Amino acid sequence: MAVPMEVLLETPDAQVETDLQPSHRAILDAATLALLAGVHRRFDARRRALLAARAAAQARYDAGDLPDFRADTRALREAEWTVAPIPAPLLDRRVEITGPVDRKMVINALNSGANVFMADFEDSTAPTWDNLLDGQVNLRDAVAGTITFRNDAGREYQLHATTATLMVRPRGWHLPERHVTVDGEPVAGALFDFTVFACHNARALAGRGLGPYFYLPKLQSMEEAALWDDVMEHVELALGLAPGTFKVTVLIETLPAAFQMDEILHALRRRCVGLNCGRWDYIFSYLKTLRAHADRVLPARGQVQMTVPFLRRYSEWLIHTCHRRGAFAMGGMAAQIPIKGDAAANDAALAKVRADKLREVTAGHDGTWVAHPALVPVAREVFDAHLPAANQLRLRRDDVSITREALLAPCGGTITQSGFDDNVEVALRYLAAWLDGQGCVPIRHLMEDAATAEIARAQLWQWLHHPGGLDFDDGAPVTTARFEQALVAATARVAAACEPAPPPRLHAAAALLGELVVADTLADFLTLPAYPLLH
Repeated sequence: MAVPMEVLLETPDAQVETDLQPSHRAILDAATLALLAGVHRRFDARRRALLAARAAAQARYDAGDLPDFRADTRALREAEWTVAPIPAPLLDRRVEITGPVDRKMVINALNSGANVFMADFEDSTAPTWDNLLDGQVNLRDAVAGTITFRNDAGREYQLHATTATLMVRPRGWHLPERHVTVDGEPVAGALFDFTVFACHNARALAGRGLGPYFYLPKLQSMEEAALWDDVMEHVELALGLAPGTFKVTVLIETLPAAFQMDEILHALRRRCVGLNCGRWDYIFSYLKTLRAHADRVLPARGQVQMTVPFLRRYSEWLIHTCHRRGAFAMGGMAAQIPIKGDAAANDAALAKVRADKLREVTAGHDGTWVAHPALVPVAREVFDAHLPAANQLRLRRDDVSITREALLAPCGGTITQSGFDDNVEVALRYLAAWLDGQGCVPIRHLMEDAATAEIARAQLWQWLHHPGGLDFDDGAPVTTARFEQALVAATARVAAACEPAPPPRLHAAAALLGELVVADTLADFLTLPAYPLLH
């Protein structure tokens, strides 16, 4: 039975705008809410100003400008400097596994044999209140070593003696947490996830020399990175930890951030240990940032691989920048997952994973991501064969140079009728699952999360709003009528295929997707208009 928050807590600092389940009482205690309120009051106005700066930059791009390297930071880019030394637990990160923060996943990921588990409050977790607080409970128990789980069949799960190093990804700067307010304003999801985790786990992890360690998503500028640095120092001091205790890896998953890799590393130089090629969000950001540019239309997402010029150059530039600065260059996620019951199809999927990881390690990446425990040995086999040392920091790609044009170059390709329909169905199925509380959804043997659903949604918008940019490969035009037909067909197909009943939020998802794709302006994130619909 839910217990009203005001019965459990007496604090003037923050108000929880919903009921609090008994299992969550210890997570949102008075000390945690007081720290969260202090963080909000000190930093949220700055966060909102940086979001306004994002909007102003996007308006310039919509008016015809293109992202570029900053003139005011040229001296910083040309100077020789490095980040702080990397702590021992993070010196070998050749295989990292990522996933949501549900209890079974946390145990399986920590036991997977990966070097690092990134527990994700962001793209693979739908931010329902229970998901978020259950996730905090699960991570608290994992840090304490007491986490266990029993499934419906009675199988017990518990931690092995040796586990992956834990990293945590909070939500991006743009997302609110409506369930907690301070002075009448909702707190930022990023500040909520980070502060609650740090309040309950930072001292224990620091005492064992394990950070805490974090992944930071969707940054667009050095100023946004500097905000994270200041937030972390504030919390470190509040918890009695030395400044620089918290270490981070930054995902370079927005197009503007690709032009500020040096600057982001410098802003976080006392705590940043690496950058990551967040490829799926990066493709989405390319689509979103250049949404008004008809000459930048991308083909069907299956053709936009890391080998196309603008993605290959982004990867090379990240490796060059990181190794010049003494930081790790982490590879990205292959979306394939194991296929049961079809050996040939499974072999083909694993071959794609191996090829992707071989590309990464031979290019100079220090590690890579997988989404499923069964892929840990596949990725490890490739990296072990080509990475005899702990990492490739010794590798300096001084032959690499980059231009704005190289990072912005569109790639050729086509749109097929089937590829169009696939985008509709993936976006629809993912959004319906997200509204039902699932943030990570296997669809046609690929692990789809918010980033890949965003690509599908943004491509549909782009193809409709730049009809001269790319037609179907059979010569037919891409039209709103064609999209509406595909959406109706996909909704009926998904409803018919699901037993014993269609997804409960299927029609809500279809209505929202229809609005987003035909809207005059491409929405920044589908999760923002979807969030009020989330139960």
